[in-house]
Amino acid sequence: MAAPFSRNNVRHHTEEITVDHLLVRRGQAFNLTLYFRNRGFQPGLDNIIFVVETGPLPDLALGTRAVFSLARHHSPSPWIAWLETNGATSTEVSLCAPPTAAVGRYLLKIHIDSFQGSVTAYQLGEFILLFNPWCPEDAVYLDSEPQRQEYVMNDYGFIYQGSKNWIRPCPWNYGQFEEKIIDICLKLLDKSLHFQTDPATDCALRGSPVYVSRVVCAMINSNDDNGVLNGNWSENYTDGANPAEWTGSVAILKQWYATGCQPVRYGQCWVFAAVMCTVMRCLGIPTRVITNFDSGHDTDGNLIIDEYYDNTGRILGNKKKDTIWNFHVWNECWMARKDLPPGYGGWQVLDATPQEMSNGVYCCGPASVRAIKDGEVDLNYDTPFVFSMVNADCMSWLVQGGKEQKLHQDTSSVGNFISTKSIQSDERDDITENYKYEEGSLQERQVFLKALQKLKAGRFHSSRRGADLQPSRPTPLSQDSPRRLHTPSLRPSDVVQVSLKFKLLDPPNMGQDICFVLLAFNMSSQFKDLKVNLSAQSLLHDGSPLSPFWQDIAFITLSPKEAKTYPCKISYSQYSQYLSTDKLIRISALGEEKSSPEKILVNKIITLSYPSITINVLGAAVVNQPLSIQVIFSNPLSEQVEDCVLTVEGSGLFKKQQKVFLGVLKPQHRGSIILETVPFKSGQRQIQANMRSNKFKDIKGYRNVYVDFAL
Repeated sequence: MAAPFSRNNVRHHTEEITVDHLLVRRGQAFNLTLYFRNRGFQPGLDNIIFVVETGPLPDLALGTRAVFSLARHHSPSPWIAWLETNGATSTEVSLCAPPTAAVGRYLLKIHIDSFQGSVTAYQLGEFILLFNPWCPEDAVYLDSEPQRQEYVMNDYGFIYQGSKNWIRPCPWNYGQFEEKIIDICLKLLDKSLHFQTDPATDCALRGSPVYVSRVVCAMINSNDDNGVLNGNWSENYTDGANPAEWTGSVAILKQWYATGCQPVRYGQCWVFAAVMCTVMRCLGIPTRVITNFDSGHDTDGNLIIDEYYDNTGRILGNKKKDTIWNFHVWNECWMARKDLPPGYGGWQVLDATPQEMSNGVYCCGPASVRAIKDGEVDLNYDTPFVFSMVNADCMSWLVQGGKEQKLHQDTSSVGNFISTKSIQSDERDDITENYKYEEGSLQERQVFLKALQKLKAGRFHSSRRGADLQPSRPTPLSQDSPRRLHTPSLRPSDVVQVSLKFKLLDPPNMGQDICFVLLAFNMSSQFKDLKVNLSAQSLLHDGSPLSPFWQDIAFITLSPKEAKTYPCKISYSQYSQYLSTDKLIRISALGEEKSSPEKILVNKIITLSYPSITINVLGAAVVNQPLSIQVIFSNPLSEQVEDCVLTVEGSGLFKKQQKVFLGVLKPQHRGSIILETVPFKSGQRQIQANMRSNKFKDIKGYRNVYVDFAL
């Protein structure tokens, strides 16, 4: 048998993975040339029977074994083969797997029945079968070539982080076509609990993208098995990598594979989502990475996130563990949903971050994005949980003297600026409208109430939720339009007489003092005496508060219709030792009038920024020719930093991640290095870089590079 792997792989869009082995997609023909020693194949007299098998226990009834003939058009097997050309000593044939075939590694064998009565058997070798988004009959079919190029073929991208007021793109190397990644993805399927328990059934179900996506989702985290990543939100990463340091999936997957499938330390939501994107694109399922700013984590299924404050305005942890994540990252995968009513196929949410259990394991989805927007929370899988992440309400409580006082209910604070990378562009797409109707609209409230009623009625069958639901939803309070910039006063707008608002005076740069003012405005015709408790505390990106490091008390007297500003400054020395890796600071003010028991709460989240790494490509980038790359970095702090390490990677440009140990950098030091490499793949590529030290972990930079073919 000749192996025209290169020609087949190009036709099947797998040449980026390899041209040395046969990798094909289901529902699309591939060609083989058979050579005969003594005489040629004689149609009508000879018959060729093909046998394909996948998994450890191939079975005709399960579809993991197929037997089909070259000459018969009415074979009971969904696999088909036909004659292309026939010569004196060679025969070219085409084979085609059905568009519902299980994906995975296959063994191909043939039996030749000659007219002389002899039967000869040959084992031709192995091939890998993948999902096919180019095939209209495949459940993952995507009818847009630009979208297929972006969501299947693109091996780099951006993951959006920060806060809704400061959205920053984090460059990421998905690297789904890098060496050994396809083998690692198939190993990941074989390490799942499903395969370990019932390998025959597991392999048979691998034709379903719904099933495969749930298996992969559970395997990206390690809560139930030897999955790829250990999650860690403790800020203690001494026995592993800080999640902020990663710049790509390849190093993570290869480390997991090389250590006998031991979980890699550590990941957080964007790392889980990025690694899952790599695996799903490699298997052929269109996938993108989604960021939801102000993402709800509702632990009791009542679609309300409860936040608790003390009398200084400091946010407290709570026993319910409800939180609003500053941002949360998940995946969308494109697939038909024949298990749901018509209209709910297309983009499906899958969340590999281990938050809650689904049918006994830590995974989430696939949940139809359309079902989330429509409030159809009784549709599989885990739709109630995803609905709460984008559309829960937020209730604020004051805790004082062992009692809880309701301050405010906000109907629009959860689920903002839902973002993903644009198609064939470095721009950000806002896809919030895919998930919910416009905040404040009648449709949005109707959908919310419909979802709440479905949850109360208990008509959904997901095991994700306990059933302790609130009997009714409190009447929402009206909202100020500036809510997207800050939390307004926590009382109905028709009775608010004093408003508070924070305003930054300068961009909040890491290493510099934070200067801001509290704006107080008296909207009444009476004098107002205010006492305002101010505080600042670091936050983790999952909303968990750390201890306050700055407090102040302001006494403000306001004449009727008067506005005043109260200047505030938090010095670098005050916040530097308390700052989390996420570089988030929450400033809060809790005000009260001397003559009124009413409280006014306002808060603002500040994200400190670093200067980016600059990358320059010195000369033209050509396949198999040396290329010099300049990386310019700096220490943004006014103090010395130690243990500085620069990492650089890029699929098609570097065979492996590059590490440069920089050692000690003096205050405000600026330096550069030159790296040499030899690009080995053509087309659009990206270089990703990260610098860490004992004081910071994620100063990043990137540069797009177009690599030409060798002349």
